[in-house]
Amino acid sequence: MHAEKTALPEVVILAPKVFGDARGFFMESFNQRAFEAATGCIRTFVQDNHSRSRRGVLRGIHYQLEQTQGKLVRVTHGAVWDVAVDLRRSSPRFGRWVGVELSAENNRQLWVPEGFGHGFVVLSETADFLYKTTDYYHPESERSIRFDDPELGIDWPDPGVALALSDKDQAGSAFAGAEVFA
Repeated sequence: MHAEKTALPEVVILAPKVFGDARGFFMESFNQRAFEAATGCIRTFVQDNHSRSRRGVLRGIHYQLEQTQGKLVRVTHGAVWDVAVDLRRSSPRFGRWVGVELSAENNRQLWVPEGFGHGFVVLSETADFLYKTTDYYHPESERSIRFDDPELGIDWPDPGVALALSDKDQAGSAFAGAEVFA
């Protein structure tokens, strides 16, 4: 597994080794030892999630405040542009973000640790998005910051269609007034 640090050093792009031939391919999508070596993090994953979305669906920026979740995210069909935002008030990078394209073609994964918000927009006709979490979904802990908050200034790519957001995401908090991590 190859690891690449981002502008937010805790957020890591992971590229598993893919072995392919005329029959198809094989890769380890997760290996605990390789994950720990690549990220320097020892985590236990307790839940796997799978979502399918169409082009232009934008989900996020989501996080759980009380029951924090680290997320290891990947795409198995299609392509998304994935974003992590540092929401730790004590961090020198508080309010900064990184974005990376994840696709079934590039097999990259993104480690989004606890203390970061997360979101993505679908760039392909459809995308299957899978992620492992370090804590269980807890609706009472869930928060959302507006994807288009001007203070964050996230440079979302144009998916070529009108964006589609859930009611929850349309009602997300402004970054300036959001409850964030210490």
